[in-house]
Formats: sequence, C-alpha cells, structure tokens
Amino acid sequence: MTGFRDMSRMKKVWERSVQYFRNMRSKDLNGKTEQEAANVIVSTSLWRKKSTLWIGGAAVLVTVAGVIGYQQYTKYVESNTFEFYHVYMNGEVIGTVGAPDEVDSLIAAETEELKKANPDINMVLDTGEITYEADKGFKAVPETEATLAKLEGKFTSHAVGVEVKIDGKLIGVVKDQATADSILKRVQSKFAPELAAAAKSTTTVSTLSYSEDGKVQASADEKAAAELTEPGRVVTEVSFVEEVQVSSVDVAPTEIAEGEDVYKKIVEGSTKPTKYVVQAGDCIGCIAQKFDISPQVIYENNPWIEDDKITIGDELDLTVLMPELTVRTVENVVELESIAAPVEVRKNDKMRVGESKVIKEGVEGTQRLTYRVEKENGYVVTEELTNKEVIVEPITEIVEKGTMVVLGEGTGKFMIPVKNYRITSRYGQRWGRLHSGIDFIGNKNILASDSGVVEFVGNRTGTGKTIIINHQNGYKTLYGHLNSYNVSKGDKVEKGDKIGIMGNTGNSTGTHLHFEIHKKGTPQNPLKYL
Repeated sequence: MTGFRDMSRMKKVWERSVQYFRNMRSKDLNGKTEQEAANVIVSTSLWRKKSTLWIGGAAVLVTVAGVIGYQQYTKYVESNTFEFYHVYMNGEVIGTVGAPDEVDSLIAAETEELKKANPDINMVLDTGEITYEADKGFKAVPETEATLAKLEGKFTSHAVGVEVKIDGKLIGVVKDQATADSILKRVQSKFAPELAAAAKSTTTVSTLSYSEDGKVQASADEKAAAELTEPGRVVTEVSFVEEVQVSSVDVAPTEIAEGEDVYKKIVEGSTKPTKYVVQAGDCIGCIAQKFDISPQVIYENNPWIEDDKITIGDELDLTVLMPELTVRTVENVVELESIAAPVEVRKNDKMRVGESKVIKEGVEGTQRLTYRVEKENGYVVTEELTNKEVIVEPITEIVEKGTMVVLGEGTGKFMIPVKNYRITSRYGQRWGRLHSGIDFIGNKNILASDSGVVEFVGNRTGTGKTIIINHQNGYKTLYGHLNSYNVSKGDKVEKGDKIGIMGNTGNSTGTHLHFEIHKKGTPQNPLKYL
C-alpha cells in the first residue's frame, strides 16, 4: 500500500512557518519586565514601529496564505483517499481487495467452472467463512490480483450425492434423489411384474405408488380392492422386506456411481449360476425339492421344457437370483368359475347302462372366488381362498339313463378314486402351463372312478406308471404316478374296483395320485364331475 509522502511534506512546511512567528514575538520581549516592556514600546522610535508594523503585516499575509494552502492540501488528500477491504478466510488474513464484489465474482466463476467440469454431478465449492474489514488510505492501491489468487488456491470442492443403503449396507451413491427413486421403482417393476404390465394387460391390475420410505401410498385402487367383483387382481400392498435408507451425502466426484450399475447390484446381488444334469429317477418336483427352490424357477429358467418332459443328461439352469432387496406384494385376486349343472337321473330299465336321454337341459352356474396372494420377488409365498360366492345358481339337468347293465360301459357319474382323500393340487394353470388334472393323497388303494374297459397300462412320460380307462361313453379317466397295477389292458372294471396302488413314479414330488377326466379327448376339470 502506498504511503502519504506529499501530505507529510506540506505538514512540515506549515509547522515551520508557525514556529518562526512565535520566535519573533519572543525575541522582542526577551528579558524585560512588564513595565520595562511597556517603556520599550513607548520609547520605540518611529522607524522601529514601522518595521514592526511591516513585519506584522507580512506575518498576516503568510498566515492567510498558510490557511489557504492547508485547505487546498485537505481537499487534495480527500480526493486521493480510497476505500479498500481486508479479506479474511476462516479468520486468516488473505490480503486486500477494492470491493467484496471482486471476491463474489471469483466464487461465481469457480462455481461455473466446477459445473462445466462435472455436468451431471451436483458440485459444491468449499470457500470457508470469508469476512471483510473496511479501511481507507491516501492513494491506497489494494493487492486484488494477489489476494484473489491466494483465495483460489485455498478453495476446495466436493460432490453432493444420494446414498442407497439396504439394512445398513451401502449399495452405492447416485447423483440425485430422482435417480435413487427411479432405481427403486425399477426394482419393484422387475420383481412385481403386475405393476409394469398393468397398462398392457386385459386383466384388471390396479397398482399403488412408491414412496421414499419404500412403502405404498394409498390410492383409490386401495379402496376398490375389497370391492373388486370382476375377474382381475388388485395390488393392495407393495413394500420392501428390508429397510431401505436413502439420504444425501458429501463425497468425492469419483464416488458417484451410474444408476444402472446400482440397479444391477441390487437385483443381481450375490447370484451365482447353478447348473444341474438330470439323473435317473429325476422329475421337476423332486429336483425342486432337492435344491429347495420353487418349480417355477425351473420352468422360467428352462423354457424348452414341455409337459414336464425331461430326460437323463438334460442340463437344467437352476440359477436363483439372490437380490439385495426383496419386493413383497399382496394381491386380491378374483376369478369366476363355472359350477357344473346338477344332474337329476331318472332310471330307465329299458335302456342299456351308458345310454341316456336329456329330458331337460341343465345350465351351469357361476361362482366368484377371491384369493389373497402374497408374493416375494414375484414368487408366490401364500395363496389363500378368502371368499366364495355363488353369483348364478346352476339349473338342474334332468337325464333319463338306462339301468340295463352291460359290463364295460360307464354310468356317466364319477366317484372320487381315493378314500380319505385330500386334494393337494387343483386343475388349472400352474407356472404358465395347464395342470390337466387334480392330485390326491390318502388311502393308497386306487379305485375305478366309473365302469369301463382298461385301455392302457404302463409307463407314460410325466405320469410314470399309468392306467387309462375308456368308459365307452365319450369319457376316459387317467390314473398316474402309480406304484403298481391290479388290472391289465382289456380288463372290464366296475365302478369302485381296485385298479392299482398309489405311488411316486414319473415327474412326481411325492406319493400321490394324479387323476384326469377327458371328454372326447379334451381334459376336463374333474371337480365338475365328482
């Protein structure tokens, strides 16, 4: 900072002038008493008085000139005195600038440079606490350039990201909240495909929206869930089993991960590929049991499997995803199911057994079945029938049937082929395929469901040891997974005859009977006839 040399020189001139006139007055009166001084003044000659007057006048002129000069000096100093600011960073002296705006401009320029260098990341310039102290000086020149350069060298920066944690485990840091939300929604859509397919499906699928805490937000669909009457499903709950934490965090720019990488890390987790070669005696169900996985995994990973047909040497992909996050969904599912028309049989001993005549056509009824289905990552965990309501009552069909017995012909009325039975699997779609019969466990003796002729006895792919009975009236029944046979091909059997022993052959998940009813070659739902 420059000093005040011109101002100091003028001060010295002024001070010497004042001191000169003081000395002159002191010299005239030096060594005199008050009276003597008066006498001196009285006796002073005329020329002395004139001299004194002349000197006094000169002094006045000098004094006036000095005053005028001082005023000019003051104006000069004021016009050349400039304001400046001392700059401090976290209490440390940095330097001087002409105005705080110069520091603000530096900060703005540095911030803009950070944004350009990291366009997709939220960067923060760390400037510390900058304070200013105002000052001013004669011909003051602040060291702005050096001060700004020193400040710039002390600035640091960091990125602000959003970290995603699952049960306290850090999965990754993404650039912002929107990216984190998008990842979690994608995870929900992957493991709860009903949410993603809602717009494409002809079946009603209503969804609830994701919120930051991983829970669902209520919607009109939630209220409609209990009122669903048409075939379809309503997703009433969507949540993450694990605790999901999403929060802002300061990190280095290099720690910000791509959203796609974090998504893959969540859905793939610690998955390791698993392959298995089919051995003798294997079946889909028993392989699933062996590896403690759902048969659905086998079907999904090996779409080439048809009708449960696998052979020794086939390689199966049994890989099960072990994602970091588990999506749990609860659905209300409504299905409409037909009710077979009851049949009132009027006997006619003039007609042969198996012959019949419809006197009054029956009409099937309709019932509404409501299920509560709970899934984890798309796999069914529980399925519970919560309500069954008859919508349309069936109308009884009146049939006249002959009672004249002719061996080998069916009566047209079927009985359950197992005593003390329990149904373990029903007729219908399972994992994208038709389960064309029903499965029973119970007493090991297998009985003929109706009279007929044994058409087939032997091994079949999938059902193992199998018996097929032709009832000579358009119907056939199939009995699968048997342990042994009590009949041979061509035998005529009566309804209720023992035909075999329950077993675990073929693609079986345990000892049981697989039972089918076919009408003119087409599988029927056995429960409509039993």
